[in-house]
Amino acid sequence: MDSNYLPFNPNPSKPKFKPPPGAVDTHCHVFGPADVFPYHPSRKYTPCDGPKEKLFALRDFLGFERNVIVTASCHGPDNRSIVDAMIHSDGKAKGIATIEPDITDDELKAMADAGMMGARFNFVPRLADELPHEVYQEIARRIAKLGWHLVVYFEIHEVARLKPLLSSLPVQIVIDHMAVPDVSKPINDNPGFEALMEMVGADDKFFVKVTCPERISKQPPPWDDFVPYGQAMVKHIPNRVLWGADWPHPNVKVMPDDGLLVDMIPRIATTPELQHKLLVENPMGLYWS
Repeated sequence: MDSNYLPFNPNPSKPKFKPPPGAVDTHCHVFGPADVFPYHPSRKYTPCDGPKEKLFALRDFLGFERNVIVTASCHGPDNRSIVDAMIHSDGKAKGIATIEPDITDDELKAMADAGMMGARFNFVPRLADELPHEVYQEIARRIAKLGWHLVVYFEIHEVARLKPLLSSLPVQIVIDHMAVPDVSKPINDNPGFEALMEMVGADDKFFVKVTCPERISKQPPPWDDFVPYGQAMVKHIPNRVLWGADWPHPNVKVMPDDGLLVDMIPRIATTPELQHKLLVENPMGLYWS
């Protein structure tokens, strides 16, 4: 792994919050192991291995029943590690792929048969190079035939630029990590977050992951500055929010305790009804319906 890369916490605390039965972690990764699933030559970082066995053990320890595994940029368009994890998950995992424009219909169908449910577009320059928008439109057109959706990762200052593209795509769209808002600003004086709230509130094609306080917060745990933003999004679109741990937390500056991340859930989804929507109803409807 890179010399400055932080490995995941091997001994997270047991969360005080108990997720409801059927809870889904909708954002996590498997990395390698590199001797079986090598990292892609075009990668912009090299992580430590985070194999499926570690992910599934963490899922059980934290009190979740299912995972949605997202291909990370370090694997490029090679989705074999996710397919392998889904095959060995006893039906408890779905996947999100990174795909290239020249992928064949047979390759897409094979991934769909294994449990893949969508594709990811990454607009964060430090992680991936942006493609011409016509490429994204063609990929979206093709995956729409499979009933897949898109997961998109971009930062909050890009909302206005990307809105025309995202709104034009013929699929549902899941926005990663609330588009990483600047939570140091008061929530009622944050034009970027207001633009995101307006976009997702006006079109029910959009889902939002209220995830990654460890990335977004400007404070140490328990990440209090993240809370009003997460609460606002959950209340704004309660039927279209999702949660995920982001294990094994690639490229963070301080490695979080996964138990503390789970204990953030009742702070942003403040009632049992909202918690059930966030963790069970919404992800089950999107991935297992």
